[in-house]
Amino acid sequence: MSTEERTALMLAYITCATVEEASTIGERLVSERLAACVNILPGMRSLYWWQGVVTSSSEAVLIAKGPQALAERLTERVRQLHSYQCPCVLILPVAGGNPAYLEWLAGVVRPPG
Repeated sequence: MSTEERTALMLAYITCATVEEASTIGERLVSERLAACVNILPGMRSLYWWQGVVTSSSEAVLIAKGPQALAERLTERVRQLHSYQCPCVLILPVAGGNPAYLEWLAGVVRPPG
C-alpha cells in the first residue's frame, strides 16, 4: 500500500446519546458503505459547555473507519441520523498502522469516482 493510500484513510470519532443510537448509526454507515468498520465503546462520561452551562452526560463513542474521501458524506449522514442538535463528528487522518489491516480498510469501501 502506498503512503498516499494510507494517508487517504480516516477515523471518524462520533459521540452518541446511547449505545443503541451508536449501533443504529454504525449499522447504517457500514451498510451504506460510508465506513468499512465501526467500533462502539459504551459507558463514556462527558463534561462540556452547552448553551452557557457545564453539562455532564453518559454517552457512547462510535469510531468509524474508512476512506478520507467519504468524510463529508459520512459526516452529513451522521447529522441526518443523530439525535443531537450539534453532534460531535471529528475526522482524524490515519498516519500508519498494520499494513495488512490498512490494505483491508482501503479495499472494503471505495469512494465513488
